[in-house]
Amino acid sequence: MQLRKSPRKQERALNTRSELIAAAREIFTRDGFESARIEDIAAKAGKTRGAFYANFTDKEDVFFGIFEEDMTRDQEKIIAALSAASDQEQKIDTMARHLSDLLDDPQRILLSLDELYSEMCVRCSMTKISSLLPDLTDADIPKRRRVTTEVGAAIDGIALNLLFNPGSISSERRTQLLRIVSREALRATEQDE
Repeated sequence: MQLRKSPRKQERALNTRSELIAAAREIFTRDGFESARIEDIAAKAGKTRGAFYANFTDKEDVFFGIFEEDMTRDQEKIIAALSAASDQEQKIDTMARHLSDLLDDPQRILLSLDELYSEMCVRCSMTKISSLLPDLTDADIPKRRRVTTEVGAAIDGIALNLLFNPGSISSERRTQLLRIVSREALRATEQDE
């Protein structure tokens, strides 16, 4: 018979996980994925290695925990806005603004550019792009992967410019570029290949 955790213990466990994810964000941003140490993540959160391993199997697991947390938060924010859009142009504006907002977070940019980026795209980005573009959900995997890669490439290019040359692209130009990317991604969902 498996014992159930009390609500208080469940809340503490969720808080511990959340604190470890927040600490991992800082450590990965500061040290990079490869150099980050589990001991440093646990210490930053004020937890033990045992607490880390009670919540995550390894560094990759907490890294994906960060990405999945971001993705869930983004989906909650964007789905309502996309659903409220009355036409294609409003959807494009909504998606471009959302993508532009993501580029305002330097910590997130650094995490996205880390070594696990390509695996992260394969594991999570197709889910995210499908939520941003619900019409893509029924598309075959190669098409979903292609659209995900195209959108990701545009965001990466803009993100690198913003990170290393912050004044290189104005907010208005960034939104304009992301509107083009969003329009093309939405067109791709409508085309049969």
